[in-house]
Amino acid sequence: MSQNNIVIREITQADNAQIAAVIRSVFEELDAPKVGTAYEDAALDVMTETYNKPKMAYFVVVNNQKIIGGCGIAPLEGEAETVCELQKMYFLPEARGLGLGSKMITICLKKAQEFGFESCYLETLPFMVGAQKLYKKVGFQPLSTSMGRTGHYSCNVWMLKQL
Repeated sequence: MSQNNIVIREITQADNAQIAAVIRSVFEELDAPKVGTAYEDAALDVMTETYNKPKMAYFVVVNNQKIIGGCGIAPLEGEAETVCELQKMYFLPEARGLGLGSKMITICLKKAQEFGFESCYLETLPFMVGAQKLYKKVGFQPLSTSMGRTGHYSCNVWMLKQL
């Protein structure tokens, strides 16, 4: 895959079905729990509308008109206004190993700072080791307990980064 054809941009209405399919396919590929995770979030089918609110943004990675990944930023429900959450970061297999995860996190954290957030929280699944390595590389620190009210009780790896 040529990096020249890859674009990272904010989500649009036309992207909703494709990004929902990408996220669900990653869960299926990894045989990840579908209950207590993003898989069952009502927001999945209406991502543009979900992130079209103050202090929220969602970005997609597009290769030749095909969405191959995405990631968003939003206030962390149930926490101080200064805490945001890195949300729904998923990539198809063809998008992995190209440095897109680092690029996407950088874009999201820059947006979080523009929104005035001071720290960023994330949750992931224990077997998503590659993702955890990436999160640590960009400065996320492991936490011993969850923060906020995400409803993702199957995600029991929690991390935080000061912005």
